[in-house]
Amino acid sequence: MSYNCVVILGPTAVGKTSIGVSVAHALDGEIISADSRQTYRRLDIGSGKDICEYCVNGIQIPYHLIDIVDLPAEYTVYDYQKDFYKAFEDIIQRKKRPVIVGGTGMYLDAIIRDYKLVNLEEDEALHAELESTPLEVLCERLLKEQPDLHVKADLLEKERVIKAIEIIEAKKRGNDTTSVYRPNINPFIIGTTINREQLWQNISIRLKERLDEGMLDEVSSIHEDGISWERLEKLGLEYRYCSLFLQGKIATKDELFEQLFIAIRQFSKRQQTWFRMMEKKGVKIHWLEPASKEERINQALQLISKESFD
Repeated sequence: MSYNCVVILGPTAVGKTSIGVSVAHALDGEIISADSRQTYRRLDIGSGKDICEYCVNGIQIPYHLIDIVDLPAEYTVYDYQKDFYKAFEDIIQRKKRPVIVGGTGMYLDAIIRDYKLVNLEEDEALHAELESTPLEVLCERLLKEQPDLHVKADLLEKERVIKAIEIIEAKKRGNDTTSVYRPNINPFIIGTTINREQLWQNISIRLKERLDEGMLDEVSSIHEDGISWERLEKLGLEYRYCSLFLQGKIATKDELFEQLFIAIRQFSKRQQTWFRMMEKKGVKIHWLEPASKEERINQALQLISKESFD
């Protein structure tokens, strides 16, 4: 089989960016981010953009789909898929190699398995009805409509359940898939992770660094410029817990650290569950052996060297 791009995926805090940048440098490629929060401007520290990493031996590696939308706008999977296809085709036309790097499972799945997505037209009456309905009732409704739902963790978040029901209802109204031209995408997919103890340690170290670098100030500044606490909380993880702390709903910085540390660990588990689901659906992921970042970069380059690329 001949491939025309590389995907580097894995859970949070395993060093995907460094591996992806090294692969892009070796292949004369460009990075396309698959991170749902890095699309937003000003979400710098909390989302871990680490733009300084996009450089190898003084050579800047071009990147795409980072810093492309302003809050409070909602950037959907539909938006991502559409923008991804444009960026992908642009890179290919310039005879460069797309290297997709990230851990947002739904974004990765949408472009690897070509989701047929709906461009939702807002139905305010339906949204209000769903918002006022208890989560357990919404879950029953969703499972009745979609009994093969494969990621039951989504049923724990009311916002996701509401969005899924809105999509189902939009399709019923005939507002089905808006045609989005999909370029030819044949990805060679590399997965990377590390042993759990090291992963937990990485998450802890990185969280402390982000707090020391001013993550609370970042969230406070965004709020002071008119973005509501509710909108910031919807961004999840760092932005949710920092917002709760700044509102006085988390009493101390120690409690903030502990609660956020646990939440990020749980998130990393959900990411790995999603990747396993992708494999069960037929997506071939070539997993690197857990090792140092440098060793995993070498493993990735060796795997790629054995494959045929257009």
